[in-house]
Amino acid sequence: MENSAYPTLSRINRIISTILEWITISLMVLLTLTVTLAVIARLMGQSFSWYDEVAAIMLAWITYYGSALAALHRRHIGFDTVLLAIPDRFRIMAVLAGELIVLTFFFLMARAGLQVLDVLAGDTLISLTWVPIQFTQSVIPIGAILFMTCQLLSLPAYLRLTAAGISLEHAEIEEEVETELEKNKDRV
Repeated sequence: MENSAYPTLSRINRIISTILEWITISLMVLLTLTVTLAVIARLMGQSFSWYDEVAAIMLAWITYYGSALAALHRRHIGFDTVLLAIPDRFRIMAVLAGELIVLTFFFLMARAGLQVLDVLAGDTLISLTWVPIQFTQSVIPIGAILFMTCQLLSLPAYLRLTAAGISLEHAEIEEEVETELEKNKDRV
């Protein structure tokens, strides 16, 4: 989330956003290729024993990295209308309380993810016995830490907008409406 009041933070956000976009897009392309290859092989009478397991893991990875990217841009489901209805002096406290709840949840998730990795030590995938399950499940603590990092990086700009009474949801809707009006202007 960018804000001209925080140029260094905005630059860091852009860099992390680009990295997360590349990871997410690469995983999506890889998943698409894997499933397409598996379908073609099945149509030709062959079947890969590994694609189901690998596709499920890649889908989980896409979810974790994509959710961190959404957190960085503050695109998760929110309640801006409710938040902006709160009196000014309590609004920032409500944002901070919400942030504390989210960060606590993801901290606990990262901690539990690390404990899961300890439990899974030595286990491998069923279909690809050379792939450790610790590797596939490492996305849990990594994703949780990424989510917390992205949430914290986007917090200053979000606090500034919320304090000013600006809704991210309404700004996005208004931008879409203006874009559609521009597109339709040529049709008239």
